[in-house]
Amino acid sequence: MLDLKFVRENPEVVKENIRKKFQDYKLPMVDEVIALDAENRRFKAEADALRADRNKLSKQIGALMAQKKTEEANAVKAQVTANAERLAELEKLEAEYEEKIKKLMMTIPNIIDPSVPIGKDDSENVEIQKFGEPVVPDFEIPYHTEIMESFDGIDLDSARRVAGNGFYYLMGDIARLHSAVISYARDFMIGRGFTYCVPPFMIRADVVTGVMSFAEMDSMMYKIEGEDLYLIGTSEHSMIGKFIDTIIPEEKLPYTLTSYSPCFRKEKGAHGIEERGVYRIHQFEKQEMIVVCKPEESKMWFDKLWQNTVDLFRSLDIPVRTLECCSGDLADLKVKSIDVEAWSPRQKKYFEVGSCSNLGDAQARRLRIRVNGENGKYFAHTLNNTVVAPPRMLIAFLENNLQADGSVRIPEVLRPYMGGMEKIVRH
Repeated sequence: MLDLKFVRENPEVVKENIRKKFQDYKLPMVDEVIALDAENRRFKAEADALRADRNKLSKQIGALMAQKKTEEANAVKAQVTANAERLAELEKLEAEYEEKIKKLMMTIPNIIDPSVPIGKDDSENVEIQKFGEPVVPDFEIPYHTEIMESFDGIDLDSARRVAGNGFYYLMGDIARLHSAVISYARDFMIGRGFTYCVPPFMIRADVVTGVMSFAEMDSMMYKIEGEDLYLIGTSEHSMIGKFIDTIIPEEKLPYTLTSYSPCFRKEKGAHGIEERGVYRIHQFEKQEMIVVCKPEESKMWFDKLWQNTVDLFRSLDIPVRTLECCSGDLADLKVKSIDVEAWSPRQKKYFEVGSCSNLGDAQARRLRIRVNGENGKYFAHTLNNTVVAPPRMLIAFLENNLQADGSVRIPEVLRPYMGGMEKIVRH
């Protein structure tokens, strides 16, 4: 969410940013919010004047009563009553206008970084760099669920009967591999100085609206019926929410946290054949990284975060590339975002396995996360990035480590988490 004063003083900058994000239907919102703000400030000024008069008039009544000027005192009392009624009207109007302004301000997108490429959608994202040599073996690589089924490692039919489409049972060595990847990712991030955390898996509505846009909320979040609670779509939601309504001493920054959680997502819309199986599902587990820092450090942390994911995937012998998200592919709160994509030997192309985002002070402004610095208070910057989300990581892992005999090689760094196993074989 932008600073209202910034919008008021820089309406053309805000409108140009909206155009860059190809959201022209939001352009009238800028003028609307400025007009509402002007009217609301007029209400506030009148209300402040009435509050100031209240004390002055009260003193007048006391003085007049002391002088036994009852009629004049009653006239002033009538004025106090009229002022009180008007003040109540103004306070109601202020609340109404502030709610309207807040709703609009939460819809107007954040100002994107100047380095973000301009484009309408993800088809115009820009490749930055490749890490590792993508290899296509001289044998056929089956679809990922077929690989899992060859080890009796997945049961989709039972999951459909129990919960419907978009769920799965992982079994045996594949389930163990899933847990091993999560444990390795946890220790990998602890080794890089991050504090491990297991957060709440449900959050209140005010946290939801603090960490994401209304559009994201509608497309992702599951609401708990009869409760002011939502299931989290990623642990970033509750981890950033941890700092709601706090004033952080500047010397405590940065907070660098890595969190584990299950994630729950609606995943609305139809998906292609390559997004069946465990690619796009309603429930999965994930290791996340979160940073809360000073504004001048957020660019540095952004580069560190996506590099962590690249390094982890490369340690598992999985080729990856980084892709810069264009303006039209950025969620409204994001300043800048880079996707990490893993190589799929089966598809002979890369696919997304993680996303690194710098949100500037947007989440902090919504959640009132302030920093107490030498020169006063200011809003923190927040960043997040996927370490691993095993369903997609499993696809990349299995395809890139599949051997001609149908076994799956276990990279050396993962073997301690698999009981020393060097490969998964069919039983």
